[in-house]
Amino acid sequence: MNRKSIKLLIPLLSILSALVVSTLIIALAGRDPLMIFGKMFHATFGSAYGSGQVLFRMTTLIFVALAVALPFQVRLFNIGAEGQLLMGAFVAAMTGTMLPPWVPSTAAISLCIMTAMAAGASWALLAGVLRVRFGVNEVIGTIMLNFIAQGITGYLLTWHFALPSTVHTAPITDAAIIPSFSALTGWFANSPANLSTLLAIGMTLLFRILLFSSRFGYEMRAVGLQPDAARYAGINAGMHALTAMGIGGAAAGLGAANIVLGYRHFYEAGMTGGVGFAGIAVALLAGARPLWILLSALFFGVLEYGGLTVNALIPKDIFMIIEALTIILVIAFNALGRRFG
Repeated sequence: MNRKSIKLLIPLLSILSALVVSTLIIALAGRDPLMIFGKMFHATFGSAYGSGQVLFRMTTLIFVALAVALPFQVRLFNIGAEGQLLMGAFVAAMTGTMLPPWVPSTAAISLCIMTAMAAGASWALLAGVLRVRFGVNEVIGTIMLNFIAQGITGYLLTWHFALPSTVHTAPITDAAIIPSFSALTGWFANSPANLSTLLAIGMTLLFRILLFSSRFGYEMRAVGLQPDAARYAGINAGMHALTAMGIGGAAAGLGAANIVLGYRHFYEAGMTGGVGFAGIAVALLAGARPLWILLSALFFGVLEYGGLTVNALIPKDIFMIIEALTIILVIAFNALGRRFG
């Protein structure tokens, strides 16, 4: 079996192994695994609302996973997607709140999306500058920036912008709301699935072209694979590192726009729910390959919403175990593949 086949097989083996272990855990908890998984499947794909919920979660996970996948090409581990998501969400909400009502919808949505992307990119670039200019490990830098982002948004919300007796900002202007599929076509009735999904698919294809069909992507991958050789060839490794972090942060900002402009319509404390960290798992399962991120995000979206639908029968924590086991197994199988491949 060649190396390419092994890379394709590892995610499948990891998912299957995690499901087998989780089936045993469900059985030990006194529940019928087939009944639990059957109810999950029916709740997620057997109804328009459930499918829309999965699609909405999948969309955010795609954006956040892309925020991790691009820096990974230059061997930077962006753990800061959660902080970039928070900053993007807060800025998008404040922009949408401050826009005058006469601004056309296309302009309002575009402006909110661009400010969310700018906030996410700026926050990611801070970690990039710390790494390139001062040699600060990006894992440490992005983790610390997550805490800082949480503190900044929490302070601004609590002390300055929250509506009285609430934990959220004022609603954004109606013109800045991204239309849902339900409102436009009747698909996924009453669910939060919106046009951001199309943007997520488009961004994934764009990232695929950027990485594997452009000189810029070739140079970026060269920096990640052989940094010394890339420098000898005249490739500016620092510039590619900063660019990867900036574009990655902008992708996280798009995930924030999906949540704020497409669903909540304001910024609320705890609204990201740790999805920035889940995006890391999505990117790892996909091997940081853009097109595989679509399938990986779908898998995690099903687990996240499906776990909620059977929460009365089995703790949702079981499905968090599945997610964690999957990633541990991906890492383990990759290590075995390198050892025996």
